Amino acid sequence: MATDKRELAVAALKSGTVIDHIPSEALFKCVKILGVEKMPQKLTIGNNLDSARLGTKGIIKVADTFFPEATLNRIALIAPTAVVNTIRDYEVVEKRRVELPAVIRGIVRCDNPKCITNNEPMATVFYVTEDGEHIRCRYCNHTVANDKANIL
Repeated sequence: MATDKRELAVAALKSGTVIDHIPSEALFKCVKILGVEKMPQKLTIGNNLDSARLGTKGIIKVADTFFPEATLNRIALIAPTAVVNTIRDYEVVEKRRVELPAVIRGIVRCDNPKCITNNEPMATVFYVTEDGEHIRCRYCNHTVANDKANIL
C-alpha cells in the first residue's frame, strides 16, 4: 500500500470537538478564549493549513471534550467563519457555525485607559453593534472592531 508523503495525517478523534475554518491570524486568540492550553486532554492545533475558502486556516481538535455552546460562540468575535464539529465514535454527529452573542462578558479588555474596567476590579461587558463587526463597551461606550479586540 503506497502512502502519499505530501499529506500530513492527523489522527481521527474517537470523541471530542473539532473547530475548523478559523482564520490563521485568529487561531491563537481562539486557543486563549477557549482555555485549551490548560486542558489535560489530547489537543491538536494546526495553523496556516491550506483552505480553498480562506486561503489559509487554523484548526483545533480536543479529544473527549464538548464545550458549552456559549463558550464556543465567544470565538465568533474573532473567528466568525469557524465551524464546530462534534465527534462521537469517529463520526461527525453535529456541525454548526459559531454565532456571535449579543453581549460579550469578561473576555475583552477595553482599550480606553480611562474606562472604569481598567481602574476597578470588575468584569468587562461589551455589546455587539448593529453592523455585527464592532463591539461597544457598556461602561464608556468605546467602540472597537471585532478583529482588533484585545482578548484578556
